[in-house]
Amino acid sequence: MRRIDLKNVNVARSNTIRDINRQIVLNYVREKGPISRADIARETDLQRSTISHIVKELTHFNLIKEVDGESSGGRPPALLTLRSARPIAIGVDLGTVKTTVATCDLTGRIIEKEEFWTDSAEERTTSLIIESVRNQLSKNGGTIEGIGVSLPALVDTRKEHVLFSPHFMWRDPQIIEKISTATGIPVTAENDANAAALAELWFGRPEIRHVRDFILVFIENGIGTGIVFDGQVYRGPAGVAGEFGHMRIGTDAPIECATGSRECWEAFASEKSALSRYETRLGDQSHASRISFIQLVDLALDGDENALFALKETAKYIGIGMGNLIQGLSPEAIIVGGSIVRAWPLIAGDIQSSAGQVICQGIHETKIMASTLGEPGLLGAFSLVLADKFASISI
Repeated sequence: MRRIDLKNVNVARSNTIRDINRQIVLNYVREKGPISRADIARETDLQRSTISHIVKELTHFNLIKEVDGESSGGRPPALLTLRSARPIAIGVDLGTVKTTVATCDLTGRIIEKEEFWTDSAEERTTSLIIESVRNQLSKNGGTIEGIGVSLPALVDTRKEHVLFSPHFMWRDPQIIEKISTATGIPVTAENDANAAALAELWFGRPEIRHVRDFILVFIENGIGTGIVFDGQVYRGPAGVAGEFGHMRIGTDAPIECATGSRECWEAFASEKSALSRYETRLGDQSHASRISFIQLVDLALDGDENALFALKETAKYIGIGMGNLIQGLSPEAIIVGGSIVRAWPLIAGDIQSSAGQVICQGIHETKIMASTLGEPGLLGAFSLVLADKFASISI
């Protein structure tokens, strides 16, 4: 049971029920379309006349459209689906290696995409993003309603301000403010792990979309976690919850984390730690330093014993951290995202076994699974715009 916060009460107005019903109908069309008016009425218990009125409004505002269903001999049934012909959002996935800028329609389908290498200089990367966004805006005829930005940083989502990026050592960068000023389009920013968690809610496979409590562990050069409670990303009062990558799990890790520690989860279980283990195992640092993490995974998949050892040892520590998360938060599922998913057939058992050794007997079993989203950062950036649109329909 949730305690009512009397300091922040939103009193129901006369149009509240209408807005909620619009939101319900639009989300039914999104989740189950093409779908008939009759099916929506049957599943929601709304009156047919109410459904027809809402459909008329949503059609007028170019959110849904009518299509013909399969005919069983007579007139084909009229079904409802999202209108997906025009770009509606721009997503910016600012990664540690490359940055992707793309447009999407109301379904999250990518329409046009551009990629470039991320520059460690904040001003240069910001300029490249603005140039790419302006290029996308010039092609769409004014249909873009928002820009979502996913990046490896602490973000104050209430003020739409980036606080600090440990990887780039950017403190109070004005990236979001500059993009907004240069384009005149609303910009929503989010930590990359939180954005990826939101993407799982909106675009993940059904067994993930229907889970209400899960943790997304995003593993790249660092480790980020996106926490979802009751179908919503949990950010905490200051908006920076989920920094479990820096929880202490041991001593003398193979590398230092972004803040200089050799004791935290990130230092033991990130891509960099796996590459460091491979270097040590190989004894030829000149060769090892030339390969990327993807190449390390490919070597392991091809049967290279040193690469396989490095990945499995890293997987052990990934599991230890996940065991701590399960012990403390008891989520229904943990989803793993990032390039390490490519190695999932090799390491899934090691992660599950290591996590199980940490968990006390009797703790509810948590599923650990790999993300199926090809570009979680970009989809997360789209989700920042789309989720707001589907969650607050007021006409």
